[in-house]
Amino acid sequence: MTVILALSSSVLHAQNNPLTLHELIPGGRNYARFTPRNLPQLQWCGEACVYVKGDSLMSVVPPDTSAKVVFTRRQLSAALEAAALPELKQMPVFSTPCAGRGILAFQYKKHLVHYDMRAGTVAADYPLSQARQNLEFCEANGCYACTEKNNVHILFPDGTAGAVTTETDDGIVCGKSVHQNEFGIRKGLFWSPEGSALAFYRMDERMVTDYPVVDIEARVAAAKPFKYPMAGMKSHEVTVGIYRLSDGQTVRLKTGEPADRYLTNIAWSPDEQHIYIAELNREQDECRLVRYNASTGERESTLFVEKNDRYVEPQHPALFLPTNASRFVWQSRRDGYNHLYLYDVSGRMIRQLTSGRWEVTDVHGFDASGRNIFLSATAPRPGKDGDEGDPLEIYTWQLDLKTGRRTCLHDKAGVHRPRISPSGRYLVDETDSPLIPRDIDLIDVKRKRRLATLLPAANPFAHYRMPVVQTGTILAADGETRLNYRIALPPDLDSTKKYPVIVYVYGGPHARMVGGGWMNGIGGWDLYMAGRGYIMFTVDGRGSAHRGFAFESVIHRRLGEHETADQMKGIEYLKTLPFVDAGRIGVHGWSYGGFMTTNLMLTHPDVFKVGVAGGAVIDWRRYEIMYGERYMDHPRDNSEGYKNADLREKAAGLKGHLLLIHGDEDPVVVWQHSLSFLKACIEAGTYPDYFVYPGHTHNVTGKDRVHLYEKITRYFDTYL
Repeated sequence: MTVILALSSSVLHAQNNPLTLHELIPGGRNYARFTPRNLPQLQWCGEACVYVKGDSLMSVVPPDTSAKVVFTRRQLSAALEAAALPELKQMPVFSTPCAGRGILAFQYKKHLVHYDMRAGTVAADYPLSQARQNLEFCEANGCYACTEKNNVHILFPDGTAGAVTTETDDGIVCGKSVHQNEFGIRKGLFWSPEGSALAFYRMDERMVTDYPVVDIEARVAAAKPFKYPMAGMKSHEVTVGIYRLSDGQTVRLKTGEPADRYLTNIAWSPDEQHIYIAELNREQDECRLVRYNASTGERESTLFVEKNDRYVEPQHPALFLPTNASRFVWQSRRDGYNHLYLYDVSGRMIRQLTSGRWEVTDVHGFDASGRNIFLSATAPRPGKDGDEGDPLEIYTWQLDLKTGRRTCLHDKAGVHRPRISPSGRYLVDETDSPLIPRDIDLIDVKRKRRLATLLPAANPFAHYRMPVVQTGTILAADGETRLNYRIALPPDLDSTKKYPVIVYVYGGPHARMVGGGWMNGIGGWDLYMAGRGYIMFTVDGRGSAHRGFAFESVIHRRLGEHETADQMKGIEYLKTLPFVDAGRIGVHGWSYGGFMTTNLMLTHPDVFKVGVAGGAVIDWRRYEIMYGERYMDHPRDNSEGYKNADLREKAAGLKGHLLLIHGDEDPVVVWQHSLSFLKACIEAGTYPDYFVYPGHTHNVTGKDRVHLYEKITRYFDTYL
């Protein structure tokens, strides 16, 4: 009886003490307590599913579902001591570089250690320094490729290192990601399948203007400029080098002219004889898959060409079948949705592997037989009629390449994040849904059944009075397209009263704000504000992700027009709700959402009373080439579109209270954007507010993020 009373008292205390920003915002002191519980560092190491629990590494080896201790931190430290390496004070962050050998890799104290968890010994020790970055491991030869400043080096298993490139000009960068990380590019080093050669990007950016950034931490502020090619200006030029380990020689691919195009999605052929590159012209309306001879660098063949009047955006390299080196899988949106196509190396399309009004969102590889490929997609779940998917939900599928049969690998609705074992026999499935904070299930792929739930995470808000989160659809401004929205209502909402509304907006491509995961993807600040009496509203308008090419690309050459029109349809819906105070509507967003926030405040000044725009794009001519010209074309070819989207031109229309926030070292949306808008407002006689986060880049992170959201909250409290 005493326990029950004590529990009830605790629950009542929680309910009467609303959650704070320190509990709802990343970087907050108590944030970890209010995120659904997880299994730290969950991954496959061979056919063992491993994760960290306290000071131990745990392992589940299916079909057995019991978790066992593989080793403790003390045992790991003893193995390190035996190899003359320093003791560990806490469990490190592991990776699993060798698919089937039980090797765990981790970095600490200028060492990169490979630990054999089966033998309990150190298998390799690679020397590290702060200058060695962008590490790329090759299991076939046991080497790491890395960059040191702007050059490529190789770390050998015996602890030695060697230089691949010896560039001395600061404007030549080797081995790093290029083209502003667009087109799916996330790295600049590519080992051949058997480890005999290393392909790497070489970027010449000497022709790109230095963009000034100032580091204020020094006693005398120091300049640290970086290269930033803006729309319509000169871009960097990229080539690809092939370094052979056998003789230490480098061959450069003869990619030819024009130099200012994009070399994307590098793939090796399984026999290491060829390199495949998706080459995109500067206009981004034509993509060619080109094969090069890896030994001579000669251009051998253009396999096929994809064109689109708006844009083509390759995101994934050719994926060769493990059982047939003459065939590969290609991802394309040529039929309006991202789907898989099977090709041979002559460029002949054998067949389309997936189809329907839904998108493949990721490909996870093949099973051991090579017959089946695993993918994530918004495809309709089993039992749902028609071929139209649900952009809110993502499922994992096994696709038989021979028959085309597609099988869903789980039985729970929601958003699934799979980890496939190296053999493809087992799947660790992390699921969340509006009502499931996080479930982690172990699934037998062959038998299509769940073996065990490794973790059912409890609702971290179970004992708190929380906002009511609801979703629905409204019609877009075109009068035809259904748009997904999410609304968070204050706890104990009184429908006879009027409440202020804050619209949280992003609005741009490659993202959607309304999801089918935990609490429909709502952010901590939305929950915080709804808990304090605000209605929080978000709608994913045309231009956002997971709805196909036509839905996304409608924004082409006219950024801010259709997106704004769709947001206003959201306002129309809000005004139909009896408890919405139509005279107290605010808006907040960051990056593209900052652009949208500012645009909404200026275009509809009689609707939006208060806005907070973070890292806002103001003038698309001052944004980087690759993203900017994809959606707006070259400024000389779309001068009207650029002018219409230039928010400086609308500065005189500001009526409400607008706060702009920027990081002074932002390399994505450079500081010049918001500063130029301030200048335009001064000239127009309007009065925005302004706040800068020194030392921060495009997002305010760490403990300062709590300060950011307290600042935003105070602004809405004051003016809305």
